[in-house]
Amino acid sequence: MKSLYQKFETLLQNTTTDFKRYLYNKVDWNSQMIGITGPRGVGKTTLILQYIKENLEGKKALYVSADDLYFGENKLVDLAEEFYKNAGEYLFIDEIHKYEDWSRELKNIYDSFPALKIVFAGSSVLDILKGSADLSRRAIVYKLHGLSFREYLKLFHNFDFEVYSWEQIIHNDVKLTGLAHPLPLFNDYLKRGYYPFGLENELDLRLGQIIVQTLETDIPQYANLNVGTSRKLKRLISIIAESVPFKPNFSKISERISVSRNSLNDYFSFMEKAGLISQLRHRAKGIRGPGKVEKVYLDNTNIIYHLGGEQSNIGNIHETFFFNQMRLKNEVISSDEADFVIYHYNFELVGKHKGQNQIGKAGKSFLVKDDIEYGYLNVIPLWTFGLNY
Repeated sequence: MKSLYQKFETLLQNTTTDFKRYLYNKVDWNSQMIGITGPRGVGKTTLILQYIKENLEGKKALYVSADDLYFGENKLVDLAEEFYKNAGEYLFIDEIHKYEDWSRELKNIYDSFPALKIVFAGSSVLDILKGSADLSRRAIVYKLHGLSFREYLKLFHNFDFEVYSWEQIIHNDVKLTGLAHPLPLFNDYLKRGYYPFGLENELDLRLGQIIVQTLETDIPQYANLNVGTSRKLKRLISIIAESVPFKPNFSKISERISVSRNSLNDYFSFMEKAGLISQLRHRAKGIRGPGKVEKVYLDNTNIIYHLGGEQSNIGNIHETFFFNQMRLKNEVISSDEADFVIYHYNFELVGKHKGQNQIGKAGKSFLVKDDIEYGYLNVIPLWTFGLNY
């Protein structure tokens, strides 16, 4: 265990605490077992290390990565037992999906050491979700999304603004004191601000690696698919990236990439859970479950720019931003009269040359404009929807 503690101490020393993600204060860290999921690269490891650094002392806590060479010869449950016998109280396990049979061992640890608090996390949201079904009675599972525009302003430019409620945003009650012109920074966020590593100079390299690892490793491993499936997944995400946005015709796509209709539905589901795409649905009625998929978007605007570059359709980018930022706290569904519906309000995203006639008189309706700094009446600046978390 000595080597594990040494690696842990090194990571802790290099962890800063001046910026924390929105989820930091929402997690019930005193629960016996916590899971933190989310797409690769959104900051789960940093979140855990920040909590340890600010709240736990000495040998009470141990952070390990489940892909450490230590676990080539040692079991997780044996580590937990030894840690507990040495007065350990908090065991943090990262990259948990890379440990074989992790779900069963976590259940054993939970049942055998009720005084030990366990936090597990993993870069592959797919494997975590698959395993956590068996832990549903034991673990509280949180999902971490990428940076909001508000978080980007803090991390990238040290502007510290409050979270604005849904009501404040639609009533244009947003004031960013000290930032006179948000649009240049908003445009920068769209290109590189969703992932914390966008601060570095290797955004395209890192994001490319994330997409490849998700398509070549995470999804095939999760669904027990063969290697050839990754090529079809890559082709599928390219088809989606070409569209503005993508309106699925499952029959044509099935033929184009040579898969069955049922398999194609699964592929879309896998990619959505992995944080590569988002599906906009009609509201389901009664007990029918999720509504019909009307549009498919890439998950966030950084992925759009990575796959499509400067030639990417700006209307698609703005719709993707709105959907991405609002779905964390709100149910966002498709609309027959506008682009989106939230709480029975219609939202139509428009450019600089479009006005009030772009949206009908269907109930409570708003125009969301991409080129204005401040709103008026039922016209709302697009960037303000990035302040909701």
